[in-house]
Amino acid sequence: MPQTFDRPADYIDAAREMAAAGRPSLARLLAEEAADRTPDADTAARILAEFPGPSLRREG
Repeated sequence: MPQTFDRPADYIDAAREMAAAGRPSLARLLAEEAADRTPDADTAARILAEFPGPSLRREG
């Protein structure tokens, strides 16, 4: 069964799994999504700090 992502914590868990698997870019993207879905700015900043690096999102 595919994993569903309903909460920021789901994205954070997946980001940690990707980081542990040696996929830091995917981890960062998942962390950015978690941060976007987090209403508190300080918490969002802590999420992004846990997964440092430049944004890899394409804006368009």
